[in-house]
Amino acid sequence: MNHELYIARRMKPGNDRQNGSPSLTVALVGIVLAVVVMILSIAIVMGFKGEISGKIMRLDAHLKVTNAALGIDNNYATVNGREVREAIVADKDFAPQVESVSLIADKSAILKTDDDFMGIIMRGVDSGYDFRYLQSKMIDGAIPAVSDTASANEIIISKTVADRLRLHSGDKVLTYFIDDKIKVRNLTVSGVFETDLEAFDNAYIVGGIGIVQGVNGWHGDTGTQVAVNLTDTRDLDYQGYQLYSLLAENTVEHESKNLFFVTTTEQNNLPFFAWLQMLDMNVVIILTLMMIVAAFTLISAMLMIVLERIRVIGNFKALGATNGSIRRIFIYLTGKLILKALIIGNVIGIGLALLQKYCHIVRLDPSAYYMPYVPISLSIPALLMLNVGIIIVSYLTLLGASHIISTIKPTSTMRFE
Repeated sequence: MNHELYIARRMKPGNDRQNGSPSLTVALVGIVLAVVVMILSIAIVMGFKGEISGKIMRLDAHLKVTNAALGIDNNYATVNGREVREAIVADKDFAPQVESVSLIADKSAILKTDDDFMGIIMRGVDSGYDFRYLQSKMIDGAIPAVSDTASANEIIISKTVADRLRLHSGDKVLTYFIDDKIKVRNLTVSGVFETDLEAFDNAYIVGGIGIVQGVNGWHGDTGTQVAVNLTDTRDLDYQGYQLYSLLAENTVEHESKNLFFVTTTEQNNLPFFAWLQMLDMNVVIILTLMMIVAAFTLISAMLMIVLERIRVIGNFKALGATNGSIRRIFIYLTGKLILKALIIGNVIGIGLALLQKYCHIVRLDPSAYYMPYVPISLSIPALLMLNVGIIIVSYLTLLGASHIISTIKPTSTMRFE
């Protein structure tokens, strides 16, 4: 039987005259707060990363195929959507990974009402475009049927654009496209969306690709990019390389004049993903500081327990107990405090996280944080790793702090008492 563990179980963390000393209560509260802060930090950062990256990847293509000559002249270098689709379908390795392929045509324009005007980008999409995310963000009206000729001049706009130009679903708005000459289209607002992603809401309106193709005089397979969405995005860089390789092979095989360029969502939205990476560093700093706080709190708790049991230590040594054996007793004894703090800290931390996740108590400014509330994401593996890390750090801290027991002599404890 482990006699050190048996003795530790029979001892109280405080002294015999009270259930627990105030210093140990303070230590318990300090460790609990550190655990709560660490749990909330991880949950909030994982929530931000998941929500923002997910929002970007739903609004932008996982892989974007453009013409390598894009930007050489004032006109958009175009891509042939049919050529890209056929190349993807013909590749037996890449095709099963593809969820959807959509031809997109972007063109700068000016929306004008009687009272105001606003510069935007008209995003024309075909029937393959994934409208599911925008559908979930509609606050007025409906998504236009882009493949229906009856809806050929319908668009959806963001709440930002609608508020500025005082537009509602069903209203008509003059749209000016400017190249070598001005072309005007009278478009109908079929709906209003709000994604809280300022870079998208302030810049884009969405409608059928036929609007842009008609303005530019393009045929039905021509656009400015092909959006390729995948079923699994965990290895996006490699999948982008795969798509680039098969398009290059297709160009050589069919002696095509088109040279394609493939980029990933992260490459197309570097500022957002750089900001998310900075959040990782913030979490590391917070976890490090909280671990240091917990370590110093444990050292203080160990010293308090030793001082309150200094006569017991002297008696153990007088009876022949080794320093190592006594150290293990007090490590087990302080371990009770750690276990209690971990249980309370996890209950409070996870409880607060769940409360925020489902009730959205803490609100944010969407223009600054891209969402109206603090997002929460709880991961069981992350929580387990955090708790294991706290236990390891606590054990190493107690192992070092318990060396003070080896400096205590039985004769000193008698004089002390």
